[in-house]
Order: sequence, then C-alpha cells, then structure tokens
Amino acid sequence: MIRTSARRIAAGLAASLSVTAWTATAASARELPEPSSAAKARTELSGLTVAAPHPMTGYSRAKFPHWAQQGADCDTREVVLKRDGRNVAQDAKCRAVSGTWLSVYDGKTFTSASQLDIDHVVPLANAWRSGADTWTTPHRREFANDLVHPQLVAVSAASNRSKGDQSPDQWKPPLRSFWCTYSRAWIDIKHLYRLNVTAAERSSLTEMLDTCR
Repeated sequence: MIRTSARRIAAGLAASLSVTAWTATAASARELPEPSSAAKARTELSGLTVAAPHPMTGYSRAKFPHWAQQGADCDTREVVLKRDGRNVAQDAKCRAVSGTWLSVYDGKTFTSASQLDIDHVVPLANAWRSGADTWTTPHRREFANDLVHPQLVAVSAASNRSKGDQSPDQWKPPLRSFWCTYSRAWIDIKHLYRLNVTAAERSSLTEMLDTCR
C-alpha cells in the first residue's frame, strides 16, 4: 500500500514538473499569451461583478463565429495548434500534419492534431451567461478567436469535453499544477471582457490562486 502511494506521488510530481518545463519552454519560444500575475489577478478578481447567471435564452455557438481566418489559409485553430506544439509541420492548407503537443490540463502528450481540441478558457456558453448575451456579433467573434490574450489553448479532446461549459466551481483541470495558470487566465479574460462571476466561481478561483507559488 505504501509503495503504491509512493509511486502515485512520484508519478504526479513527474507530470507536474513535465508541464512546468513544457510551459516555460513554450512561453519563451512561442510567446504564449501570459495571464496576469497572481497578485494582479487577485486585484482583477476583486473588481469583477458578482451576479447570478444570465438565462441561456437565445444562446447558440453560431453567435460566436469561429474559427476565423487568420491569413495564408490558416484559421484560428491551426494558429493555436502551431503555437502550442513542438516541431509542428503544416500542409499547403495550413493544417497540422505532424508535431507533438502536451495537454496542460491533464499532462498527456499527443502526436496527432485530431486528438486535440482548442479550448476557450472561458467557454462561450459561460460568457453568454456572464454578460456576452448583450454583445454584438463582431464582439463575440473577437472573443471566440482571441489570440492576443490567454483565452485559447490546445488540450486533449477528452479534457475539453469533460470541462464543457463549466466554471471553476464545477470543473478544474485534472492536473493541479496548472490551477494557478488556469485561474489567472480565467480571471484575466473575465476582467478584460468585463464579464460577471458567480459567488461560487469567485470562491473557487480564490482557492486556485492559493496554489500559485
């Protein structure tokens, strides 16, 4: 029993170090959008409006047009795949045909782009419930294709679909070592787009910020 626990702890530590190393390398090499620092995120979080979720009346993913064309036959998905992977090769249509990707949500490595989803850190449906129901379509398009801020990340399809449109009080990345980055990114996006949070969401984000070192 002790040996089993030790192996699990060692495996978890290895996964955590792997993700930390990958993130550091990727950030320096590819200039990934960096969310606010933990200290700034706490200030941003305190400034967010706490409100009950808006109704889903009228919601459709089609009201957040994606993936937008980014030039040279590339759309937003392909740009993120190129950015978040290593040694990514693309065909004449900008599609990723080979490469290696680490899913920062669960620490799993992939060599096929078909196994990856591009996650909206703040999901489209959550944004709708948080205030995007009042936006114009161009503003929703900007939100759904934001390559400047920490809103888009290539992760395993399984983790993305497990998350769905849930907020941090309902779903957190399985890899606890990513909670700090995830919470900072979530808060940053909500701050930048002036979206609301629920009381439970704010409490969970505070808990996740407490994991920052």
